[in-house]
Amino acid sequence: MKSRKSFLLRLDPALYDALDRWAQQELRSVNGQIEFLLKQAVLARDRKALPAEDDQNPVRGDTVEEA
Repeated sequence: MKSRKSFLLRLDPALYDALDRWAQQELRSVNGQIEFLLKQAVLARDRKALPAEDDQNPVRGDTVEEA
């Protein structure tokens, strides 16, 4: 199992509510939604910034490129 880093994040209540609604639409927890969005932002900025994802546990919403 991968280790995970825990930290405290303070959010404006309105932002949290918006993230909660979005997460529910995508069948994720708020924590999972925030992690998904942060990964997408990091990948958009620099594809080499994150290690390769496990093929066994893809991030929801990722697309598989066909050869």
